[in-house]
Amino acid sequence: MEYHFIVNPKARSGMGEMIWRMIEPELKKRRVSYCCYMTKSRDHARKIAGEITADRQEYRIVVLGGDGTVNEVVNGIREPGKVTLGYIPIGSSNDFARGLRIPKEPEKALDIILAPQNIIHMDVGVLTAAGRQRRFAVSAGIGFDAAVCHEVCVSKWKILLNRIGLGKLSYAVVALDRLKKDRPVEMTVTFTDGTVRRFERAYFAAFMNLPYEGGGFKFCPKASPTDGELDVIIVHGLPVVKILCLLPLAFWGKHIGFKGVTIVKCKEIQVRTEKPLPLHTDGEPGFQRKEVKASLMIERLKVITG
Repeated sequence: MEYHFIVNPKARSGMGEMIWRMIEPELKKRRVSYCCYMTKSRDHARKIAGEITADRQEYRIVVLGGDGTVNEVVNGIREPGKVTLGYIPIGSSNDFARGLRIPKEPEKALDIILAPQNIIHMDVGVLTAAGRQRRFAVSAGIGFDAAVCHEVCVSKWKILLNRIGLGKLSYAVVALDRLKKDRPVEMTVTFTDGTVRRFERAYFAAFMNLPYEGGGFKFCPKASPTDGELDVIIVHGLPVVKILCLLPLAFWGKHIGFKGVTIVKCKEIQVRTEKPLPLHTDGEPGFQRKEVKASLMIERLKVITG
């Protein structure tokens, strides 16, 4: 079967193109049948994936880029159940690779793509807001975590830290700054069974398909992409000082059990806030909204994992 490589040449400050030039000779050496598509702008990967899968036949698509490029491709695929997705991580956060144990070394990632030993049927999340839907592979969120993602996209820290191989720390740096600016809100949450809960002074709600987001924060350690449920974390009712203490613990998933950290599993969840808050899907910014719904697609996507 032919492989379709979708490459973001600008991923991690231009490393995407460099990595492609490194692995393409290996494809030729192994006589692999392939096509390559270079993205040229934001959302181009979604359009490419849509064009590849327009006939709804079976395809193997390989993404070279970051979580944002994966998100675009997942949103572009016409019939996820007929696509097998491979990934060579090049981005700053790489939470998709981290959650699926995909090697960060391009050569090793390519090896498991060309000779897969483990293919899972992965749940795909859907965030619905104002009548519009956006799929996500890693996570989606409303509030503080989304505000961090928004700022990271335009932050000078991301560029500077990428240059020294520490791009994922840009999320931590921006998070500390956002805590000074953001004010908690009242959040009303409706679960699958109709249960309604209100959270006073809520900072954010994150809908997790994988354990990590934001460059390695292990917000939901037990999140599984194959269990047919989302893990939802809601952080609420905490002083800023305590959040500052909990954030470092979240890198190891040690924030679980503290008062003000609520984690639940569900198939669908609706969140309303007293004022519009930022949204994100896999770190990609969305418009501010007061109401969102997170759920899972019926179809699953086949993904090559480590």
